[in-house]
Amino acid sequence: MSKDRLDLSDNTAISMPMRNLLSIIAAVSVGVWAYFGVLERITMLETKSQLSEKDMNAHVERLENDLTKNTEFRIKWPRGEMGALPADGEQFMLIEDLYKSVEKIEKNLEQNMTNKVNIERLQKDVEKMLNDIEELKDADREIKNGH
Repeated sequence: MSKDRLDLSDNTAISMPMRNLLSIIAAVSVGVWAYFGVLERITMLETKSQLSEKDMNAHVERLENDLTKNTEFRIKWPRGEMGALPADGEQFMLIEDLYKSVEKIEKNLEQNMTNKVNIERLQKDVEKMLNDIEELKDADREIKNGH
């Protein structure tokens, strides 16, 4: 029984070739180095993921803000609630000037229509006066001729 049993204590001596001891130390060193390398890579990827997620959230927020502004613009611009283009202002001024010109032309046309009626009336009056004058001349000639 004593051969199957291994008693170890702090005073137990182990003999091993130096080559094996160096191989074990080298293997443990490589394992520790690889562990910390993997741990560093995982930490770096997590950091990139968090930054990317923050950037994505900021991008989504900007897109939502742009979408809201676009919707607001799309609804309010045609109504004139967000201003107008400079060309629109110029067109409005031209249209207003055209309205004034049309009003002046209409007034002038109305006056001309009134003038036409007056001219026709005056022509009739002149014809009547000419007829009356002719009748008076005829009557005066008859008086002078002795009738």
